[in-house]
Amino acid sequence: MPHAFILLYRNNRYVKIITDVALFCLITVAFHFLWWQGLKPIVGTKQAFLALANGLAHNVFICSRWILVNFTGIVSYTEGNTFHYINNGYISVVESCSGLKQFYQIIVLYLLFPGPWKHKLWYIPACIIVMHLFNILRIIGLSYTLIWVPEHWDYIHLSIFRPMYYAVIFLQWVFWNEKIRNWDKKTETD
Repeated sequence: MPHAFILLYRNNRYVKIITDVALFCLITVAFHFLWWQGLKPIVGTKQAFLALANGLAHNVFICSRWILVNFTGIVSYTEGNTFHYINNGYISVVESCSGLKQFYQIIVLYLLFPGPWKHKLWYIPACIIVMHLFNILRIIGLSYTLIWVPEHWDYIHLSIFRPMYYAVIFLQWVFWNEKIRNWDKKTETD
């Protein structure tokens, strides 16, 4: 039976796509469950984890502040890791805004997902950089939301930008699966 499935996987593009997407979903859901049920309660109180998460959150804040102050002018003032706006709204960039969970998720996903290690070694850091840049854009987008439609801030924060994190992870994975994972094999056949 396993041998028949392997042949089907190798020879049928649709079986390969469905199997790969199912594996992506399984790894993602398992990681999410393990993060909240096991890892976060254990490591979330460790000094090194908190320092890393707070350092990342501060970096997101600093980069977002630079863009907001130099290109938009919508920030009234900052205090700590908090943006204050002219309409008395504010956004605090805290540990949960750091993107650290998504970084761990990307690392686990690519460590477990099939593919050549020589490509994983550069693709994982590249994905983390993309996620960090997306996080900065997310804070900027939330800033505009707070100024223009503050009554929708919670909805946009929780129902638009949070799922977009996972959409970006999925798109990076699709690129990995379609372009990078078998890069060497495609080059040999060309």
